[in-house]
Amino acid sequence: MRNTKSIIKIGLLTTLLYSACSMPYLERKAQNKTVPSSYSTTQDSINSARIKWNKYFNDPYLAVLIDSALIRNQELNIILQEINISRNEIRARKGAYLPTVNVGVGGSVEKSGRYTSKGANDANVDILPGKKMPDPLSDLSVGLKATWEVDIWKKLRNSKNAAIHKFLASVDGKNFMVTHLIAEISNTYYELMALDNQLDILKSNIEIQQNALEIVKLQKTAGKVTELAVSRFEAEVLKNQSRQYYIMQQITEAENRLNYLVGRYPQPIARNSKQFIDLSTDSIHYGVPSDLLENRPDIRQAEQMILAAKLDLKAAKAEFYPSLKINSGLGLQGFNPKYLVQSPESMIYSLAGELVAPLVNRNAIKANYLNANAKQIQAIYNFERTVLGAYVEVANQLSNIGNLKSSYDLKAKQIDALTRSIDISLILFKSARADYMEVLLTQRDALESKFELIEIKKQQMNARVNVYKALGGGWQ
Repeated sequence: MRNTKSIIKIGLLTTLLYSACSMPYLERKAQNKTVPSSYSTTQDSINSARIKWNKYFNDPYLAVLIDSALIRNQELNIILQEINISRNEIRARKGAYLPTVNVGVGGSVEKSGRYTSKGANDANVDILPGKKMPDPLSDLSVGLKATWEVDIWKKLRNSKNAAIHKFLASVDGKNFMVTHLIAEISNTYYELMALDNQLDILKSNIEIQQNALEIVKLQKTAGKVTELAVSRFEAEVLKNQSRQYYIMQQITEAENRLNYLVGRYPQPIARNSKQFIDLSTDSIHYGVPSDLLENRPDIRQAEQMILAAKLDLKAAKAEFYPSLKINSGLGLQGFNPKYLVQSPESMIYSLAGELVAPLVNRNAIKANYLNANAKQIQAIYNFERTVLGAYVEVANQLSNIGNLKSSYDLKAKQIDALTRSIDISLILFKSARADYMEVLLTQRDALESKFELIEIKKQQMNARVNVYKALGGGWQ
């Protein structure tokens, strides 16, 4: 017995040494979590990402759209099912390192040849005095069978923990989708409000141009201008009337895009576009770059995938070591149903253990091990890329907000000047002190400037949305 134990120990030790010596060399990559201390020379201790979306976006019409989308959006619901799949994977991995117990009932009939060793033996054996062994011989059994792979090297446990981190990564993936969904709905909503304002400006401008056209017609009747002036004013009116339908089509598409994101068929979108130009773009707090590691769901997801990849590598490494499997059984067996209940004569049991280690042709195990290491390095690079991208995204949006504010202020002053020049040009035209082309160009410049102001305002609102998304807001 002592010799047997010694042989087992020596064999196990030899296998472990062989496994350790034959493992392939792995490339290493350290995870870098270092980020700059700030986005600019100024510091901000508050972070808008921690504000709930229904506080950050205080428009009641927009809040209704976002709230409906978080329930009905099909893409988000698809991702929720991915989370369920990941949760079920944890359950499957958890069951792998627990014993498997099966219950079974079996039956068979066997007829041995008379001149076989078994047949000759059965022919001369009595069950009871005067009762020969049945021929053919039935075999009935009922019992429990258990198998268990003992998780010596934590291979199965590491696989289960890797599945847990993948599940957490899928949750963060859902949160990242929520952030993007809120941002996309908000940006489209502000685009819709901007189009409404552009349409109102265009209609007002058409009214002004129609009044100017009537003045030109009177001037032609008085012989002060030619038919050319009338035709040019009339063409400008028709151009802008045609432009209305292009904007109306854009409004329809923006409404339908919002309805699609909400998960419903096209219907009118409630909004108050009159307030668009007065919407605030201030009160944005960006915190410090290290906040991104906690607030950005895509960064959190990337970090969870690193943890999962490390555990997958440990599980792959354990494949080189011996695995211990235990098989056992307990039940009743007899050739006649009435003998099944006669214990202990009909009772059967078994217990066997098997220690197996890969020895020859381990290419598949080595390949899986190398692949697991490559995936771990890949996950680390993906994490660093995600952090870098998040930082650049925030920095761009913060710069964009400042530049758009300066641009908006200057454009507003330009519009004030052009609006005054429209009235002046008409007065000068009536007194024959200005050419009709000056009136046309002044009106055209004023219209385009007003359109540009609305466009800048929309970009300001989009920048406010995008910096909230870049900081990782919306999913909390």
